[in-house]
Amino acid sequence: MSTYHVDPDAKIGNNCNIGPYTVIYDDVEIGANCRIYNNVTIFPGSRIGDGVTVYPGACVGAEPQDLKFRGEKTTAVIGNGTTLRECATVHRGTASKGTTTVGENCLLMAYTHIAHDCCIGNRVIISNAAQMAGEVIIDDCAVIGGGSLIHQFCHLGRNIMLQGGALVNKDIPPFVKAAREPISYVGLNSVGLQRHGFSKEDIAVISEIYRILYLSDLNVTSAVKLILESVPESPYRDEIVNFVVNSGRGIIRSAI
Repeated sequence: MSTYHVDPDAKIGNNCNIGPYTVIYDDVEIGANCRIYNNVTIFPGSRIGDGVTVYPGACVGAEPQDLKFRGEKTTAVIGNGTTLRECATVHRGTASKGTTTVGENCLLMAYTHIAHDCCIGNRVIISNAAQMAGEVIIDDCAVIGGGSLIHQFCHLGRNIMLQGGALVNKDIPPFVKAAREPISYVGLNSVGLQRHGFSKEDIAVISEIYRILYLSDLNVTSAVKLILESVPESPYRDEIVNFVVNSGRGIIRSAI
């Protein structure tokens, strides 16, 4: 007799391994070659890709902790190759966005929480007990330190490194290190950029942009104007400027 429960209406891909005392509800789709350990709960609306590993105690697709939620049909999506460690939680979306998304090849360490309508990019590492409030955006290849608390609606750019225990209530532009209290710019994530194949020339361009933005004693508007005037056009320049200009909560300031 099986010690796990899979609803007849759930769709389970080939070559999946499901551990004892796991419960998989209806309206769940799980791809091929997944490993779902014991004592996992996967709620309706969960969409799990291929090659995903879910460790004991983790929970995917539970109803959001949002008092405006009225039982609408929403989803929680986990991308191919992602790992959810022990007791990680990913809640499904609300009417606001309709879905919570975790990208491909991410690592959500033990006790991490991804709230409703968050959008987590690909190859993101979220360390133990970090907590994302609703509608947080984290772009590709970000590294989030353990025990961090991310305020709702914050946007964290790609290839950032965030200090453990950080309290984040502002947007963090791409390619930087953020630390201290209040959370601040403390330099370029140079080692992370090198590991992801950025050339010395690319890093030099990014470094010059942040020198102007954070070390020139200009306000943000004036710094952006100077960047556009003095830094040659490039994808990195445009990406950083667009992030800063479109920041909903305002960007972190410098601790240097």
